[in-house]
Amino acid sequence: MKKITLGALTLLLITTACRDDSYTLSTESTPNLVTPALHTRVSDSQSPLTGIVEAYPCLQGSSIYFGNYVNNTLSVFYGFYNVQDGNIVGDNNRELSLPVGKYNIVYWGTPKYEEPIHTTPAIDEPGLSIGSDLSKLYFGLRQYNKDTTYIPVYDLVHTNKEVNIGQEDLEANMERVVAGLKVIVKTKNNAVINSNITDMQVLIGGIAEKINLYTAEPENKTKTVKFDLVRSVDNTEMSNAMVMVFPSAPNPLLTLLITLKDGSVHTLSKNLESTLVANTRLTVNIVIGDIFAGGSSGNFTIDNWNESSETIEFPVVD
Repeated sequence: MKKITLGALTLLLITTACRDDSYTLSTESTPNLVTPALHTRVSDSQSPLTGIVEAYPCLQGSSIYFGNYVNNTLSVFYGFYNVQDGNIVGDNNRELSLPVGKYNIVYWGTPKYEEPIHTTPAIDEPGLSIGSDLSKLYFGLRQYNKDTTYIPVYDLVHTNKEVNIGQEDLEANMERVVAGLKVIVKTKNNAVINSNITDMQVLIGGIAEKINLYTAEPENKTKTVKFDLVRSVDNTEMSNAMVMVFPSAPNPLLTLLITLKDGSVHTLSKNLESTLVANTRLTVNIVIGDIFAGGSSGNFTIDNWNESSETIEFPVVD
Protein backbone atom coordinates (compact mmCIF):
# COMPACT_ATOMS: atom_id res chain seq x y z
CA MET A 1 0.00 0.00 0.00
CA LYS A 2 1.46 3.32 -0.98
CA LYS A 3 2.20 6.08 1.50
CA ILE A 4 -0.83 8.25 2.17
CA THR A 5 0.00 11.80 1.09
CA LEU A 6 -1.73 15.16 1.38
CA GLY A 7 -1.17 18.13 -0.86
CA ALA A 8 -4.02 20.38 -1.92
CA LEU A 9 -6.05 17.20 -1.89
CA THR A 10 -6.24 14.53 0.78
CA LEU A 11 -6.45 10.80 0.89
CA LEU A 12 -9.43 8.59 0.31
CA LEU A 13 -9.22 4.79 0.40
CA ILE A 14 -11.57 2.21 -1.12
CA THR A 15 -11.30 -1.44 -0.34
CA THR A 16 -13.29 -3.89 -2.43
CA ALA A 17 -14.03 -7.42 -1.46
CA CYS A 18 -15.27 -10.24 -3.70
CA ARG A 19 -15.98 -13.73 -2.49
CA ASP A 20 -16.97 -16.87 -4.33
CA ASP A 21 -15.95 -20.15 -2.70
CA SER A 22 -15.02 -21.57 -6.11
CA TYR A 23 -12.98 -18.52 -7.13
CA THR A 24 -9.18 -18.64 -6.97
CA LEU A 25 -6.59 -15.89 -7.20
CA SER A 26 -5.28 -17.10 -10.54
CA THR A 27 -3.48 -15.02 -13.16
CA GLU A 28 -3.21 -17.79 -15.75
CA SER A 29 -5.81 -16.15 -17.95
CA THR A 30 -7.28 -12.68 -18.07
CA PRO A 31 -11.06 -12.59 -17.53
CA ASN A 32 -13.37 -10.00 -19.03
CA LEU A 33 -12.75 -6.87 -16.99
CA VAL A 34 -15.04 -4.00 -16.02
CA THR A 35 -13.90 -0.52 -14.97
CA PRO A 36 -16.76 1.01 -12.94
CA ALA A 37 -17.39 4.71 -12.42
CA LEU A 38 -16.99 6.16 -8.95
CA HIS A 39 -19.36 8.41 -6.95
CA THR A 40 -18.61 9.32 -3.33
CA ARG A 41 -20.24 11.40 -0.60
CA VAL A 42 -19.55 12.21 3.03
CA SER A 43 -22.59 10.99 4.92
CA ASP A 44 -22.50 13.40 7.88
CA SER A 45 -23.55 16.18 5.52
CA GLN A 46 -24.43 14.14 2.43
CA SER A 47 -22.14 16.40 0.45
CA PRO A 48 -20.17 15.10 -2.56
CA LEU A 49 -16.59 14.36 -1.65
CA THR A 50 -13.60 16.18 -3.11
CA GLY A 51 -10.23 14.57 -2.47
CA ILE A 52 -8.27 11.47 -3.43
CA VAL A 53 -9.70 7.96 -3.60
CA GLU A 54 -7.87 4.67 -3.25
CA ALA A 55 -9.62 1.32 -3.83
CA TYR A 56 -8.63 -2.07 -2.40
CA PRO A 57 -10.59 -5.06 -3.81
CA CYS A 58 -11.11 -8.23 -1.69
CA LEU A 59 -13.13 -11.43 -1.92
CA GLN A 60 -16.92 -11.06 -1.68
CA GLY A 61 -18.30 -11.09 1.85
CA SER A 62 -14.83 -11.21 3.37
CA SER A 63 -11.87 -8.97 4.11
CA ILE A 64 -9.39 -10.93 1.97
CA TYR A 65 -7.59 -8.66 -0.48
CA PHE A 66 -8.23 -9.64 -4.09
CA GLY A 67 -5.99 -7.22 -5.95
CA ASN A 68 -6.58 -5.12 -9.05
CA TYR A 69 -5.97 -5.75 -12.73
CA VAL A 70 -3.36 -3.32 -14.07
CA ASN A 71 -2.46 -3.71 -17.76
CA ASN A 72 -4.58 -6.88 -17.78
CA THR A 73 -2.50 -8.48 -15.03
CA LEU A 74 -3.73 -9.12 -11.50
CA SER A 75 -1.54 -7.01 -9.23
CA VAL A 76 -1.29 -5.80 -5.65
CA PHE A 77 -1.82 -2.19 -6.81
CA TYR A 78 -5.09 -0.73 -5.59
CA GLY A 79 -7.24 1.78 -7.45
CA PHE A 80 -6.28 5.43 -7.12
CA TYR A 81 -8.56 8.35 -8.02
CA ASN A 82 -8.67 12.12 -7.98
CA VAL A 83 -12.23 13.06 -7.07
CA GLN A 84 -14.09 16.36 -7.30
CA ASP A 85 -17.70 16.80 -6.21
CA GLY A 86 -18.00 13.04 -5.84
CA ASN A 87 -16.80 12.07 -9.32
CA ILE A 88 -13.49 11.10 -10.94
CA VAL A 89 -11.51 13.95 -12.50
CA GLY A 90 -8.12 14.31 -14.18
CA ASP A 91 -5.81 11.87 -15.92
CA ASN A 92 -3.59 10.72 -13.05
CA ASN A 93 -5.87 7.91 -11.93
CA ARG A 94 -5.34 4.17 -11.58
CA GLU A 95 -8.88 2.85 -11.83
CA LEU A 96 -10.15 -0.49 -10.63
CA SER A 97 -10.47 -3.12 -13.35
CA LEU A 98 -12.18 -6.23 -12.05
CA PRO A 99 -13.99 -9.34 -13.29
CA VAL A 100 -17.79 -9.19 -13.22
CA GLY A 101 -19.12 -10.14 -9.79
CA LYS A 102 -20.03 -8.94 -6.32
CA TYR A 103 -17.47 -7.11 -4.23
CA ASN A 104 -17.65 -5.86 -0.65
CA ILE A 105 -16.19 -2.36 -0.90
CA VAL A 106 -14.47 -0.72 2.08
CA TYR A 107 -14.19 3.01 1.42
CA TRP A 108 -11.65 5.23 3.16
CA GLY A 109 -10.96 8.85 2.46
CA THR A 110 -9.82 12.32 3.36
CA PRO A 111 -11.93 15.21 2.08
CA LYS A 112 -10.34 18.42 0.90
CA TYR A 113 -10.90 21.35 3.27
CA GLU A 114 -11.55 24.98 2.46
CA GLU A 115 -10.59 26.01 6.00
CA PRO A 116 -6.98 25.65 7.19
CA ILE A 117 -6.03 22.30 8.71
CA HIS A 118 -2.78 20.83 10.02
CA THR A 119 -0.41 20.77 7.04
CA THR A 120 1.86 17.85 7.94
CA PRO A 121 -0.30 14.92 9.07
CA ALA A 122 1.18 11.44 8.92
CA ILE A 123 0.14 7.84 9.30
CA ASP A 124 1.80 4.41 9.30
CA GLU A 125 0.32 1.94 6.82
CA PRO A 126 0.53 -1.85 6.82
CA GLY A 127 2.15 -3.95 4.13
CA LEU A 128 -0.31 -5.23 1.54
CA SER A 129 -0.27 -8.36 -0.59
CA ILE A 130 -2.82 -10.36 -2.56
CA GLY A 131 -4.63 -12.59 -0.09
CA SER A 132 -4.00 -10.31 2.93
CA ASP A 133 -6.76 -10.20 5.52
CA LEU A 134 -7.59 -6.50 5.83
CA SER A 135 -9.37 -7.09 9.16
CA LYS A 136 -5.95 -7.85 10.65
CA LEU A 137 -4.27 -4.76 9.23
CA TYR A 138 -4.21 -1.23 10.66
CA PHE A 139 -3.48 2.39 10.00
CA GLY A 140 -1.30 3.52 12.90
CA LEU A 141 -0.09 6.72 14.48
CA ARG A 142 3.38 7.78 13.37
CA GLN A 143 5.79 8.58 16.17
CA TYR A 144 8.01 11.66 16.20
CA ASN A 145 11.69 10.80 15.76
CA LYS A 146 12.89 12.51 18.93
CA ASP A 147 10.37 11.48 21.60
CA THR A 148 7.49 9.16 22.43
CA THR A 149 4.66 11.38 21.18
CA TYR A 150 2.83 11.06 17.87
CA ILE A 151 1.94 13.16 14.83
CA PRO A 152 -1.68 14.19 14.02
CA VAL A 153 -3.35 12.06 11.32
CA TYR A 154 -5.29 12.71 8.13
CA ASP A 155 -9.00 13.39 8.05
CA LEU A 156 -10.35 9.92 7.28
CA VAL A 157 -13.80 8.77 6.22
CA HIS A 158 -14.90 5.16 5.80
CA THR A 159 -17.69 2.74 4.99
CA ASN A 160 -18.28 -0.84 3.76
CA LYS A 161 -20.68 -1.57 0.93
CA GLU A 162 -21.28 -4.49 -1.44
CA VAL A 163 -21.09 -3.67 -5.15
CA ASN A 164 -21.98 -5.81 -8.15
CA ILE A 165 -19.26 -5.00 -10.67
CA GLY A 166 -20.68 -5.05 -14.17
CA GLN A 167 -24.07 -3.83 -12.98
CA GLU A 168 -23.32 -1.01 -10.52
CA ASP A 169 -20.94 1.91 -10.21
CA LEU A 170 -18.76 2.37 -7.14
CA GLU A 171 -20.89 4.53 -4.89
CA ALA A 172 -20.85 5.12 -1.14
CA ASN A 173 -21.78 7.54 1.63
CA MET A 174 -18.84 7.60 4.01
CA GLU A 175 -18.62 8.44 7.70
CA ARG A 176 -15.78 10.28 9.40
CA VAL A 177 -13.74 8.08 11.74
CA VAL A 178 -11.42 10.69 13.30
CA ALA A 179 -11.96 13.66 15.60
CA GLY A 180 -10.85 17.26 15.09
CA LEU A 181 -9.14 19.37 17.75
CA LYS A 182 -8.35 23.09 17.84
CA VAL A 183 -6.74 24.87 20.79
CA ILE A 184 -6.75 28.65 21.28
CA VAL A 185 -4.66 30.18 24.08
CA LYS A 186 -5.28 33.75 25.24
CA THR A 187 -4.35 35.83 28.24
CA LYS A 188 -6.77 37.44 30.64
CA ASN A 189 -8.60 40.43 29.15
CA ASN A 190 -7.26 39.46 25.69
CA ALA A 191 -3.98 41.19 26.44
CA VAL A 192 -0.79 40.70 24.44
CA ILE A 193 0.88 37.38 25.20
CA ASN A 194 3.91 37.75 27.45
CA SER A 195 7.07 38.33 25.43
CA ASN A 196 8.94 35.81 27.60
CA ILE A 197 6.92 33.02 25.98
CA THR A 198 8.69 31.68 22.90
CA ASP A 199 6.75 28.48 22.15
CA MET A 200 3.64 26.57 23.11
CA GLN A 201 2.83 22.94 22.39
CA VAL A 202 -0.26 20.86 23.10
CA LEU A 203 -0.19 17.22 24.14
CA ILE A 204 -3.47 15.30 24.01
CA GLY A 205 -3.43 11.88 25.65
CA GLY A 206 -5.63 8.79 25.54
CA ILE A 207 -5.56 8.67 21.73
CA ALA A 208 -6.02 5.36 19.91
CA GLU A 209 -2.77 3.91 18.64
CA LYS A 210 -4.32 2.46 15.48
CA ILE A 211 -7.51 2.04 13.49
CA ASN A 212 -8.60 -1.16 11.76
CA LEU A 213 -8.25 -1.09 7.99
CA TYR A 214 -11.44 -3.08 7.43
CA THR A 215 -13.78 -1.97 10.24
CA ALA A 216 -12.30 1.46 11.13
CA GLU A 217 -12.53 0.52 14.82
CA PRO A 218 -9.89 2.28 16.98
CA GLU A 219 -7.70 0.27 19.37
CA ASN A 220 -5.34 0.87 22.31
CA LYS A 221 -6.35 4.36 23.42
CA THR A 222 -3.14 5.07 25.32
CA LYS A 223 -1.02 7.30 23.06
CA THR A 224 -0.23 11.03 23.15
CA VAL A 225 -0.41 13.29 20.09
CA LYS A 226 1.59 16.52 20.04
CA PHE A 227 1.29 19.67 17.95
CA ASP A 228 2.53 23.28 18.01
CA LEU A 229 0.60 26.48 18.54
CA VAL A 230 1.34 29.52 16.38
CA ARG A 231 1.28 33.14 17.55
CA SER A 232 -1.28 35.44 15.92
CA VAL A 233 -0.21 38.54 14.00
CA ASP A 234 -1.53 40.83 16.74
CA ASN A 235 0.16 38.68 19.42
CA THR A 236 -3.05 38.25 21.43
CA GLU A 237 -3.40 34.49 21.01
CA MET A 238 -1.62 31.27 20.05
CA SER A 239 -3.55 28.58 18.22
CA ASN A 240 -3.36 25.73 15.71
CA ALA A 241 -5.07 24.93 12.46
CA MET A 242 -7.50 22.05 13.06
CA VAL A 243 -5.69 18.77 13.72
CA MET A 244 -7.19 15.31 13.25
CA VAL A 245 -6.65 12.48 15.72
CA PHE A 246 -7.93 8.95 16.16
CA PRO A 247 -10.75 8.73 18.77
CA SER A 248 -9.75 9.02 22.42
CA ALA A 249 -10.46 7.35 25.73
CA PRO A 250 -13.00 9.18 27.91
CA ASN A 251 -11.87 12.57 29.21
CA PRO A 252 -8.38 12.65 27.71
CA LEU A 253 -5.59 14.55 29.43
CA LEU A 254 -4.72 17.85 27.76
CA THR A 255 -1.30 19.30 28.55
CA LEU A 256 -0.02 22.73 27.57
CA LEU A 257 3.78 23.10 27.40
CA ILE A 258 4.98 26.71 27.63
CA THR A 259 8.62 27.42 26.76
CA LEU A 260 10.22 30.65 27.94
CA LYS A 261 13.19 32.58 26.61
CA ASP A 262 15.46 31.11 29.28
CA GLY A 263 14.71 27.62 27.95
CA SER A 264 12.54 26.54 30.88
CA VAL A 265 9.36 24.60 30.10
CA HIS A 266 6.22 25.07 32.21
CA THR A 267 3.32 22.62 32.16
CA LEU A 268 -0.44 23.01 32.66
CA SER A 269 -2.50 19.82 32.54
CA LYS A 270 -6.15 18.84 32.99
CA ASN A 271 -8.47 16.07 31.87
CA LEU A 272 -11.13 17.36 29.50
CA GLU A 273 -14.78 16.90 30.30
CA SER A 274 -15.30 16.10 26.61
CA THR A 275 -14.18 12.94 24.80
CA LEU A 276 -12.78 13.01 21.27
CA VAL A 277 -15.17 10.77 19.34
CA ALA A 278 -15.39 10.13 15.62
CA ASN A 279 -16.95 12.88 13.50
CA THR A 280 -16.75 15.55 16.21
CA ARG A 281 -14.67 18.72 16.40
CA LEU A 282 -13.64 20.13 19.74
CA THR A 283 -12.40 23.69 20.19
CA VAL A 284 -10.58 24.26 23.47
CA ASN A 285 -10.24 27.90 24.56
CA ILE A 286 -7.52 28.35 27.17
CA VAL A 287 -7.09 31.50 29.25
CA ILE A 288 -3.80 31.78 31.14
CA GLY A 289 -2.66 34.25 33.74
CA ASP A 290 0.57 36.18 33.44
CA ILE A 291 3.94 34.66 34.26
CA PHE A 292 5.03 35.32 37.83
CA ALA A 293 7.95 34.30 40.00
CA GLY A 294 5.85 33.69 43.08
CA GLY A 295 2.98 31.42 44.06
CA SER A 296 -0.35 32.74 42.90
CA SER A 297 -3.23 31.06 41.13
CA GLY A 298 -4.26 31.32 37.53
CA ASN A 299 -7.25 29.95 35.70
CA PHE A 300 -7.81 27.94 32.58
CA THR A 301 -11.20 28.14 30.82
CA ILE A 302 -12.28 25.54 28.25
CA ASP A 303 -15.21 26.04 25.89
CA ASN A 304 -16.05 22.88 24.03
CA TRP A 305 -17.09 22.69 20.39
CA ASN A 306 -20.63 21.82 21.42
CA GLU A 307 -20.67 25.08 23.41
CA SER A 308 -20.40 23.44 26.79
CA SER A 309 -17.60 24.85 28.92
CA GLU A 310 -15.46 24.11 31.94
CA THR A 311 -13.13 26.15 34.12
CA ILE A 312 -9.87 24.67 35.36
CA GLU A 313 -7.72 26.20 38.09
CA PHE A 314 -3.95 25.94 37.65
CA PRO A 315 -0.99 27.26 39.61
CA VAL A 316 0.49 30.34 38.04
CA VAL A 317 3.13 29.79 35.40
CA ASP A 318 6.39 30.38 37.27
